[in-house]
Amino acid sequence: MTRARYGWLVLIALSEIVRYEVVVKWRGFGCILRQLRMQPVAPKYATSELERAICDAVLLATCFHWKPVLCLQRAICTVRLLRKCGIGARLAIGYRPAPFFSHAWVEVDGRVVYGSAAYQQRLQTLVTA
Repeated sequence: MTRARYGWLVLIALSEIVRYEVVVKWRGFGCILRQLRMQPVAPKYATSELERAICDAVLLATCFHWKPVLCLQRAICTVRLLRKCGIGARLAIGYRPAPFFSHAWVEVDGRVVYGSAAYQQRLQTLVTA
């Protein structure tokens, strides 16, 4: 992947992070979840290199954001970008009841591509989209 294309991915990821904040502020988290559930996977040919590049671009974009970016926001942005590029990604949100803890991650074909795979096994799944 060229540096220019990777830079473009980082800019798109940053715009997705900002989009998330705006939608949550004005329409609520339910709107984000509904939009994510309705978003189709683009019919494109995708490679594992592109998958990794998107995940890295989202991580780098969080460094340029003016506020801390939590796992849920990163995961939703990653899913949206992966789906736009033809990768069937799925958001998963898990929790532990006591002491309470929650975490969000991204799965592709059942494997964790963004976030920690340890959470997938240790937490009870609350939401998938």
